Formats: sequence, structure tokens, C-alpha cells
Amino acid sequence: MTATDASLIPVNVVSGFLGAGKTSLLKRVLASEAFGESAVLINEFGDVGIDDLLLGEIAEDAVLLSSGCVCCTIRQELSEALARLLELRADGRIPCFKRVILETTGLADPGPIASTITADPMLRHHLRPGINLTVVDAIHAGDSETAYTVWADQVAAADKLIISKTDLADTDRVDTLRDRLTTINPTAEILGPDAIAQPTTALFRQGPHVARWGAAETRRWLGLRPVGTPAVRESAHPDTVSSFRLRLAGEVDWTCLGVWLSMLLNRHGQRILRVKGVLQVRGGRDPVIVHGVQHTIHPPEHVRDWPCDDDRSELVFITRGIAGDRIVASLDGFMKRVSAYPAPVISHV
Repeated sequence: MTATDASLIPVNVVSGFLGAGKTSLLKRVLASEAFGESAVLINEFGDVGIDDLLLGEIAEDAVLLSSGCVCCTIRQELSEALARLLELRADGRIPCFKRVILETTGLADPGPIASTITADPMLRHHLRPGINLTVVDAIHAGDSETAYTVWADQVAAADKLIISKTDLADTDRVDTLRDRLTTINPTAEILGPDAIAQPTTALFRQGPHVARWGAAETRRWLGLRPVGTPAVRESAHPDTVSSFRLRLAGEVDWTCLGVWLSMLLNRHGQRILRVKGVLQVRGGRDPVIVHGVQHTIHPPEHVRDWPCDDDRSELVFITRGIAGDRIVASLDGFMKRVSAYPAPVISHV
């Protein structure tokens, strides 16, 4: 795992269940001059209504909009579509762009998109995983979660969640949904429908640099609750998505933990929907932010100072059908057998 290369173009993903409001968001993005340096990949043109915005056809599958966006349909595999987009950019047939915004279908799990980028030897030299943004319908969220497991996958993969259609739902329903989203994904920032009505490029930027945040804000961003706060309940049901956190007391062998985490996600990536946390690395003064989605580990972020009041290492897991005590046993056993240093004390809270 290496530090993020700022020169790489981020691929931001917009997901959300059928009818959640992705189309409304994309209409605003495509029309806004604020997104003029964006390449937008969408699966279907039909519902987006961009005909009146077209400035001219650049290629069979790419159009330049009056806002400055480059908009492409995905008619082949994602890796091929991204490679084609980079080819058009390199040849000067479309303007240079600073970000890619990818809309998934309503039934798609956004998790594997990051692995598509990082596993491709060509794409990973030009692109990097960006923000996962999921739109959630305040009216039908409960029914969607019950009927389709992918709904929870979309929520779990999100860096940011937008609750749509709040004007059609009563306050209690919206509050209940907000609590449910926090239970599934305590690391995500939750936004209201204004983010759809007036989108800005801040939608696709990660929150403020961790080192600038106070303890409360940082822990809220990481989903790390203060000591004494009840942990989220886990369920033994194999299809249930739950979250929990591990606290590691003492310095962490970064190499050993990195190998363990890579093996864990490789073996159980479809059930480890997300992991995110802050680590006190052995031999290093500064903390490390780690972030993984399903089979993919994002490059770690090294920050200057501890953003919290203490230097405890904590990891938040969002899983389907894997209990926290199994993760603790796996990590503890691996570190005791492999690491040359004393294993940190691991607690499941």
C-alpha cells in the first residue's frame, strides 16, 4: 500500500436504488458549469434528458455538453469504457478533465468498481477510486432493504449518503431512516435533498483534512464513538449487514496488519463491505488512515497529527454475516504468529 498520488484522476461513483433520485442529480451535474472539467459516464441516456444541452458529437459514444462536461454511455465493460475515455483525452478529441463521475444502475453494487480500477495495470496509472455517493429514497428505503440485499451494499460502500424525497415523507420516517443509515454505515456523511437540487463539486471531495479536525468531528467522520457509547448490535443472520469497531491498545505493526487486511479482504471481500479507521503505527510518529471497500484497499493517508484526544488505534468494520469476535480472533492470531513485535491488545466494542 502506497500513498495516494494526487496526480491521478478520481473516479467518483453515484449509486442508489431504482427511483432514488440519481437521474435528478445527474441532470443538475450535467447542466452545471461547476462540473465543466468532469467526464460523466452514464449507463442510459434515455431518462437523463440531455439532448438540448448537446454542443456537438465528439465520437460515437462521447458528447461534449454546453456546461463543459464530457458525457459518455457505457456500452462495454467498465474497464474498456474508462480506457476509451482516457484515449479520447490523450488524443485531444475531448477536453482534459479533472474527475470522472460514474453512474451505476439501480441494482448495481458499487464496491467492485474500485477493484476494477486498481487491478487494471493501465487504469491504475491514470485513475484512482474517488468518492462513493449513494442516493437513498426516504419513501421506499425500508421496502428496498427488505427485498434487495444490494440496497445495503450501496449504503455500506458510501462515503456520502443523500436522503431524497424528504418532502414526501413525515419527520419520523426520515429520522428512522437516518438512524438506520448510521447503523449500517457509521462512517458516511449524511446529506439532505439540497445536495441534489444544488450540487457542487464539494460533493465529490473527501471531508476536511483529518489533521485539521477536532476529536469529536474526526471520530464522527470515522464512525468512532466515544468511550462508553453502546456499540451497534450484531446479528447472526448471514444476510444481515452490521457494523462494529475494534480498538487496538499499543503500537501496530503496519506491515503485518497490512498483510492480514489484504488477505482478509481477498478471502472475504464480499462479506467485508467496508473497513475504515485510524492507526498508531509502530516506529512512526504520525497516524495512518486506512480505508478498504470489499476486495480493495485504498492507499493509506498519512496525516501530521493525531486528530483525536488520544492515540488509540480503532477500525470500523461493516460486514455481512461475519461477527466481530471472529475478526478479533483472526487479527490477534495472525499478529501473534507473524509479527516480530508484541501484538496489541485488541478489544471488540
